[in-house]
Amino acid sequence: MPVQYYIYLALALFSIGIIGVLTRRNAIIVFMCVELMLNAVNLLLVAFSKVHYGAAYLTNKTTDAGIDGQLFVFFIMVVAAAEVSVGLAIIVMLFRNTRSVDINFLNRLKN
Repeated sequence: MPVQYYIYLALALFSIGIIGVLTRRNAIIVFMCVELMLNAVNLLLVAFSKVHYGAAYLTNKTTDAGIDGQLFVFFIMVVAAAEVSVGLAIIVMLFRNTRSVDINFLNRLKN
């Protein structure tokens, strides 16, 4: 499959994520849109890693080139999991204090 298809899909996912972050006020929806953007980047990293591996495999059959993108994806997933655990704890505490998950209520926490 050509890499352009992966690029178009990742662009669509990333655009949906940006639109969701900019237009929604619900903290959980914003969180899901940020995760969608991270997954779009992960898709591109794996696609380019596959293309790089295919090009390197043609010249050397015992190459290990092209696994760097997959390692980056693994680390991004680990950081995203940590982000979700901390972010959801913050959202739960916000809900306990304000009985809403509206992002505009975060301005009240400044005082």
